[in-house]
Amino acid sequence: MRRWALFAAPGMAWLAAFFLVAFYAVVAVGFGNVTDVYDPVPHWNPLEWNVGYMLQALEDIAPGGRTWPVFVRTLLYVAIAVALSLAIGYPVAYYVSRYAHGRMKALLLILLAAPFWISYLMRMFAWTNLLADGGYAATVLNALSLDALLLDGEDWLGGQHVAVVMGLVYGYVPYLILPLYASLDRIDERLIEAARDLGASSAGAFRRVVLPLSRAGTLGGIVLIALPMFGDYYTPDLMSGSPRTAMLGNTINNSVQGGPDKALGAALTLLLSAFLLVFMLYYLRELRRENAL
Repeated sequence: MRRWALFAAPGMAWLAAFFLVAFYAVVAVGFGNVTDVYDPVPHWNPLEWNVGYMLQALEDIAPGGRTWPVFVRTLLYVAIAVALSLAIGYPVAYYVSRYAHGRMKALLLILLAAPFWISYLMRMFAWTNLLADGGYAATVLNALSLDALLLDGEDWLGGQHVAVVMGLVYGYVPYLILPLYASLDRIDERLIEAARDLGASSAGAFRRVVLPLSRAGTLGGIVLIALPMFGDYYTPDLMSGSPRTAMLGNTINNSVQGGPDKALGAALTLLLSAFLLVFMLYYLRELRRENAL
């Protein structure tokens, strides 16, 4: 036990230095003050914390506040993107885990891991080229008359909600497929065969055996992609660049990067972290319940 604790010590020190300390710096700024020229003045001592900016952030993000429309838009974008990612990723993960074998399975796993070899930013730049006027994706979508159905205008990159959602799905769906594949691949095939022997149809065996046993992996994949989606700001910037498609991450980035409200941006970051912590705690509870069965 002590030997493994020694092996874990460098990693724990790394996390303490580059996560806990950095996060506490955000806390100190969010509960701090500003100078006359709006430079942040962190309050490192909790006894000296100023709750003014936190209260302002709560007021802004509450219904009717300045940030409320952005918060609702972010929720809708993430919910739709996660649902589409599941619709795309679950069948792929199920097929690879159940029906692919040998070299084909190895090839498909390599293809699933291939997006991780390329920077997310570079993949987004490629997607903007595909959706630009004359791009291959825009040409195909226009030929299918989807532009008249989905666009508010003619340009796929001109402040379109659908373009931002497409970018989120394209960017994060690989992070969903791999945890799903790992969860589905661990399911004992004999359980599915037993369900079939007891009279269940293929759909019934899938609904009663596969879906419940893959629930933890599905929740893990959702958490893995939903958490970074909430803080994403470069996907809306690249896929739209319009205030009408801004997400909560854009509001925080605008406040922190050169904006006059760095303390308010830090307070919004803390509120977003608290909001996402609820999802993480729910996932951990479900995972604990799954392991207890």
